[in-house]
Amino acid sequence: MIVYQSNKNWFRDVVHLYRSNTMRRAVRSTILVMLATAIIALIEIKVLPFHVSPLNITIFSLLGVVLSILLSFRTNTAYDRWWEGRKLWGELVNNCRNLAVYIHSALPREDKKTRVYLAVRISNFCIVLKEHLRDGVKMEELINLSKTEREVYSSKSFLPGFIAYEIVQSIQNVFKAGGIEPEDHLNIKDHTQALLNIAGACERIRKTPIPFSYNVYLKLCISVYTLCLPFALIPLFGYWSVIMVGFIFFAFIGLEMMAQEIEDPFGLDCNDLSTGDIAHTIKNNVFEILEVKHIGQEQPDELYSKVF
Repeated sequence: MIVYQSNKNWFRDVVHLYRSNTMRRAVRSTILVMLATAIIALIEIKVLPFHVSPLNITIFSLLGVVLSILLSFRTNTAYDRWWEGRKLWGELVNNCRNLAVYIHSALPREDKKTRVYLAVRISNFCIVLKEHLRDGVKMEELINLSKTEREVYSSKSFLPGFIAYEIVQSIQNVFKAGGIEPEDHLNIKDHTQALLNIAGACERIRKTPIPFSYNVYLKLCISVYTLCLPFALIPLFGYWSVIMVGFIFFAFIGLEMMAQEIEDPFGLDCNDLSTGDIAHTIKNNVFEILEVKHIGQEQPDELYSKVF
């Protein structure tokens, strides 16, 4: 995710738009549209032996309003998905910290083995979840795994659920041995259940994209509108229509591309959520709260597939 300070240098932000992958794609498409418009203008003005009557510009004004409404709905829906994803990962941060606090207060301080075991499981749950929402779990990122545990983890199709089971099972064993109070046992179970609720909510966003027909219909409308627009503008504005059509297309396609980028907030696009950083922040916090030695190396910054 791009981290920046808003309203510090407005013109600098505008100038640096050329570094955005989304803007580059939009510019490339706009150049093609402008070339097509220029060819149409050249044919109408220089080649055709008769005057072409312009299409009614009022129709295009009304269609432009309709397209603007559709694009507004598209971008708002995409941002709502992005923001809901961020709220869920914020909830994950709070829940893991609270879970660690309950464990820290419930377990005897001398029970270092259980503390380390639970700190590792809570941390690995977050690391597993961020990859589960992408293309699959990377075992090399998990901390403190034995060869046997690695083989067991590799066989699971829903690894976050298995790690949550390990947390509950460990607490259950301590509870049966009389190591924690019943109230603490229930609180820890509730917070562990909340981890799975968050994972399920994230899966809902990840596996439920914008309806395909709506997505394609909007692209089709933009394409047809842009294709027909030169026939309304060229008889009135001549070669200036090339710039006008290019600007209108750039505005429409830019909004569509930005919405497409953020509608899946858990990937590696430059504006997606930095779930890797959040997961490793949780790991550091959990080990600190449980007062056990930190295990594992610091995670390097994630390489996004589209760099701003």
